[in-house]
Amino acid sequence: MSDTVAILNDTTRCTGCERCVEACKEEYELGRDRPWREQGAVSDLSSTRHTTIIRRPNEHYVRQQCRHCLEPACVSACLVGAMQKTPEGPVVYDASKCMGCRYCLAVCPYGIPRYEWDRRVPYVTKCTMCIDRIRDGGIPACIEACPEEATVFGTRTELLAEAHRRIAENPGKYQPEVFGEREIGGTAVLYVSDRSLDFLAWKPDLGNQPLPERTWAALHKVPPLMLGVGGLMTGVYWVVGRRMRLASEATLEIKPSGTDRQRPTGESHDGQG
Repeated sequence: MSDTVAILNDTTRCTGCERCVEACKEEYELGRDRPWREQGAVSDLSSTRHTTIIRRPNEHYVRQQCRHCLEPACVSACLVGAMQKTPEGPVVYDASKCMGCRYCLAVCPYGIPRYEWDRRVPYVTKCTMCIDRIRDGGIPACIEACPEEATVFGTRTELLAEAHRRIAENPGKYQPEVFGEREIGGTAVLYVSDRSLDFLAWKPDLGNQPLPERTWAALHKVPPLMLGVGGLMTGVYWVVGRRMRLASEATLEIKPSGTDRQRPTGESHDGQG
């Protein structure tokens, strides 16, 4: 995994201009934002924002996007293979395989995937690191658009070396760690920052163990559980259907025939009035 592609974000260089957001929107024709709240700047990821700028106190800007984990929980949780880790490194999504279970939303430790709640046929959306551009020899649109080089592209090995160089050459400017180097097995989107970035994850300390190793004990039981529930429902359907059929047949057997219809009032059994 060390030679796969990666992104390095330097929060000390980001000015919050959102050129990266605009470039991503244009590349994928995401359209205008449809915020849940009518007031305030849009800063959250959504089906119209695959990357965004989180605005922190004292003009501290942090770009948020899919972290493209080296061992992604979303991929391990997807029952149909709609989420895949590519050989190049990015984690991509195939809508044609998706069954809409949204497990990927539930297990992502960074809360990245979003659902198209406003569409009749909704899909999951997320950053793909512009995998098509990469395969054509290019770089992601967001990287190309950044005027401050606050976000750069390269191999993970190169960017880890660059991140550690910046920290070593600027003592006191950065936190003494590269965010994403080891957490949950490491990510392909790395950060150097002058402040903690714990707010980007579910909890402050995710640990270094990949999430699939921790969740597989439960996830591997899902397919047989689904088959078991399906079998149980089929059995219930057969039993209930059989009881209803037998009840219907019993009713037909005891129903009076046409020759034994009730005679009109006043008519005797021998035909005399």
